Amino acid sequence: MRQFLLLLSFLFIISCENAETGTYSNSEPGITYEAFDDMEIEEIVLEESAPNAQATTQKIIKTGNLRFETQDMAATHAHILNIIKKTEGYIQNDNSGKESYGGVFQNLTVRVPTRNFQIALDEISKGVAYFDEKTISQKDVTEEFVDLNARLKAKRALEDRYIDLLSKAKNVKEMLEIERELAEIREEIEAKQGRLKYLESQVSLSTLNIHFYKNEVDTKVTNSYGSKMINALKSGWNGVSVFFLGLLHLWPFLILLSISAFFVRRWMKKKHK
Repeated sequence: MRQFLLLLSFLFIISCENAETGTYSNSEPGITYEAFDDMEIEEIVLEESAPNAQATTQKIIKTGNLRFETQDMAATHAHILNIIKKTEGYIQNDNSGKESYGGVFQNLTVRVPTRNFQIALDEISKGVAYFDEKTISQKDVTEEFVDLNARLKAKRALEDRYIDLLSKAKNVKEMLEIERELAEIREEIEAKQGRLKYLESQVSLSTLNIHFYKNEVDTKVTNSYGSKMINALKSGWNGVSVFFLGLLHLWPFLILLSISAFFVRRWMKKKHK
């Protein structure tokens, strides 16, 4: 009986070892394709970048809108161009035209370095008696700026992992799947880089929208009663002149009419005799 129990114990131990060996053989070390969790990677990078949010310099987009009347369009335009040059800015858009009520206008879109924004605004405002509109707006994009940088860092980390995975791909199918993921990631990276570049441009260069115009002055003078009489006499005389000139055009018909009247009159006299 004792020998039988020993035999059973021996067989049990052997079977366990075989089972363990089978398990390990099914997990042979090798390269396998794993799907990455994009959100997980982004959350990790965002957590690492969070402390930098407080240390980041504020990113402010400044925009100004000015609308006013001027008596000298050319002088005002030259004055603004001179200020823009001094403040190291440039004209992004410049157009002019006529107002619906008959006046003329000019629109300027100006970009100036943010550090010179207030200087340009103050200089342009000099000499303007009244503004139809003068608004200054500021938009804080610091949070978006930090978030974009963090997400860009996350996408680049994800790109590096997929590049590493591509070098370990075992077949064409895995390579195609990884390359497709890489293409999407790189497209997102380009989009975020473009948005960051746009924000940096808007923050570093402020925008001034300037509209100035000139109303048409009515230069017509109301005529006095005496002037009206003189004009009426002139008009009457012109009418008489036109009448006599018209008669001159009719002289052949008048001659024929006179000759006809002469013969009719002569015939009438003979008839009465």
